[in-house]
Amino acid sequence: MSQIEMQGVEFSYRDQQDKALAGVNLKVEKGEFIAVIGANGSGKSTLAKMMNVLLVPDEGTVTINGLETADPDNIWQIRQQVGMVFQNPDNQLVATLVEDDVAFGPENLALPPEEIRQRVDQALETVGMDGYQSHPPHKLSGGQKQRVAIAGILAMMPDCIVLDEPTAMLDPIGRKEVLETISRLNREENITVVLITHFMEEAGLADRIAIMQEGRISRTGSPREIFRDTGLIAEAGLDVPEVVALANQLRQQGVSLPEVMTADELVNSLC
Repeated sequence: MSQIEMQGVEFSYRDQQDKALAGVNLKVEKGEFIAVIGANGSGKSTLAKMMNVLLVPDEGTVTINGLETADPDNIWQIRQQVGMVFQNPDNQLVATLVEDDVAFGPENLALPPEEIRQRVDQALETVGMDGYQSHPPHKLSGGQKQRVAIAGILAMMPDCIVLDEPTAMLDPIGRKEVLETISRLNREENITVVLITHFMEEAGLADRIAIMQEGRISRTGSPREIFRDTGLIAEAGLDVPEVVALANQLRQQGVSLPEVMTADELVNSLC
């Protein structure tokens, strides 16, 4: 059984004629890191909200570890298993101290104070924010705020984290901090990661990429498979990562290069 499974999922917003999701089928396995990419309006964020029961399908089914999201009795159990991180960390931070913010979720689970303390400290250590317990969130950088938001989700001990454009509002340093945190959680903690992004370089970090077009998933595959198909990327209104584009240009100039995905791979190949 897949950890997340969508079958024939359709959804429309009341104020829009076109369907935001139009027959989506997708499976996400435990421990997988999948990136969902697509142009603005392709349905990425709507897809993400389906996984955390912020939305339920008009048609079709979404199941999380066998629990159907359409059943109201399953909502809180699903939300404990799938944590959601949003684009703007300021919308997710609710307290005046970092430790109080991270404790918010466990407190709502009515856990004993000793366990809450342990979860808060462990979550902050996991995202590299240990020692910031008494800091006010508004004095943190964007990347630090987003890492605190992720810690607040980790304190709930979910099996899966869904991140909806988590680096869109961050500078390059903040983006790097958050992406390193996400990758480490997946690699070392075996937490399933669903990353919604329009940054192709970020998508390249995933095990698998799903491309969304007009509310449908048009293709899934490894980053190498997806980025190799430049026609598909262009059709989806996207660009290949800069490193891949540069390598393609060099090949057109007669430089013999293997397939590369990262700057390090390109440098080593050229050397």
